[in-house]
Amino acid sequence: MYYSLKLLIPFLLIVWLCEAEQKLSTKECENLGFTGLALCSDCHTFAEYIKDQELVSDCLKCCTEDSDDATSKVVYSGAILEVCMRKLVFYPELVGFIEEEKDKFPTVKVQYAYNSPPKLMMLDDDGQLRETIRVDNWKREHILQFLKEKVKPSSDI
Repeated sequence: MYYSLKLLIPFLLIVWLCEAEQKLSTKECENLGFTGLALCSDCHTFAEYIKDQELVSDCLKCCTEDSDDATSKVVYSGAILEVCMRKLVFYPELVGFIEEEKDKFPTVKVQYAYNSPPKLMMLDDDGQLRETIRVDNWKREHILQFLKEKVKPSSDI
């Protein structure tokens, strides 16, 4: 019994350390662009559209497990796509979305803010900010799919 306990303690310590390494700090997640993408179900949905395993892995390191209640499928009333107009040239996917697709989402507004990284600011029914998601490296189709799933159609408002 003593011998197996002696083996079990280092094993549990290694497992605990591996688990601790799998989760990133809030600051590290922010730097990766996962500021508000808090639920792991969102990462799994994200994985369906983003085929970059490293990006999905980072998402999973920044998420929290979903609860069984209604918050696991959060839907917002609207969103603000905030970008810096001067830096927009570096984000052709966002330019394409703004010029060609944005009108499909009447509850999504574009806001220009000096030196702001591209981000979606998700709004509740009262127009209050509930979640911020960086979209620096998102493709146009990923933005479209995300908004279709996370923003209520205008008829629901």
